[in-house]
Amino acid sequence: MKGNSLIRIHECFILRNGKIIKEDLWIRNGVIVNPEQVFYLEQVEADITIKAFENLIIAPGFIDIQINGGWGIDFSYDSENVEEGVKTVAQKLLAHGVTSFCPTMVTSDKDKYAKILPKIKKSQGGRDGATVLGVHLEGPFICPAKKGAHADQYIRNPDKGLESLEEVYGSLDNVNIVTIAPELPGALDAIKGLTSKGIKVALGHSSASLAQGEEGVKSGANLITHLFNAMLPFHHRDPGLVGLLASATDKQVYYGIISDGIHTHPAALRIACRTNKEGLVLVSDAFAAQGLADGSYRIGPMAVSVENGRAYVAGTKTLCGSTTALDECVRTFKESIGCTLEYALEAASLHPAKALGIDHKKGNLNFGCDADFVVLNPTTLKVMSTWIAGEMVFIDEDISNIE
Repeated sequence: MKGNSLIRIHECFILRNGKIIKEDLWIRNGVIVNPEQVFYLEQVEADITIKAFENLIIAPGFIDIQINGGWGIDFSYDSENVEEGVKTVAQKLLAHGVTSFCPTMVTSDKDKYAKILPKIKKSQGGRDGATVLGVHLEGPFICPAKKGAHADQYIRNPDKGLESLEEVYGSLDNVNIVTIAPELPGALDAIKGLTSKGIKVALGHSSASLAQGEEGVKSGANLITHLFNAMLPFHHRDPGLVGLLASATDKQVYYGIISDGIHTHPAALRIACRTNKEGLVLVSDAFAAQGLADGSYRIGPMAVSVENGRAYVAGTKTLCGSTTALDECVRTFKESIGCTLEYALEAASLHPAKALGIDHKKGNLNFGCDADFVVLNPTTLKVMSTWIAGEMVFIDEDISNIE
């Protein structure tokens, strides 16, 4: 299918504006177009008409804003082969309906950032893999008491604000998100500096009180990294970062949540959803073991042991990352909280797009948006086909007879 062809997907079920509707989906030059423009002003016919999706659902492509690797690849470790590693994961993600992602680096030494960050460039997706939206830097500016699977010897304070971050990371050109603990010395100045550069800030791996979290939000942060994990537990006298779900700050706070059936109890998922429905963002937090069997792996400098699909820092019972792809998280989330199909799908597409401020182009199927979408079985939510910029980049063998 040529990129400039006018494509019509005939009488399909489309998720748009929170509802599943039945109509044609029109695409040209990688963008969803308004059929009224085609019919009444241009008066042209489609170059290609597809009729194979009549009993399936077309939803916006999934966007994973926290993923450490997969299929044996660790974005934080192999600095010599990082470009090939990102390409491998990007290609594998297509089978899971992921059309865009943020490769995530965990707390590492300064030398790793210098070698790896310049090599993970933002890039448009296609047949070779999902779109790279920019790197998510998770650490090293985190609270040692809530380090989780992060190596303490590399954890730092951002004493000099943004300058401290630039000293460690080097160039921020390829960065999309930085996770930081707001209670650290210099953190608020760092948050202001990052947001002035258009970089999103997530609060996480933190012992912050609610008041400190609110100061972080007022300074520019709009995300929470993997809610409930690596932060103070909710307490009625000081709910900590969890309290940001219902705080009085005047901006929407988004929060990543790992619904792999391991990291977050179904009741906790329900509490978060009912407290702040619009802010819930499904993330995989997957690492090198994604798609592979139990065994020994690593996440950055840390050795990891995977037992029955659960990843632990080697020799401990500290959870570190997930082995579950985002499409499975969507299925688990829907089953766990009993939400609508529409909501579960938007939690992995529209919500992360809004959190990143790219929902005018990604995360929905409105006219003028990028034609990035996933075709799903409505009963099993199995990914049948994945499309990026109007091009089919993955197809399941069960529907290989598209015409």
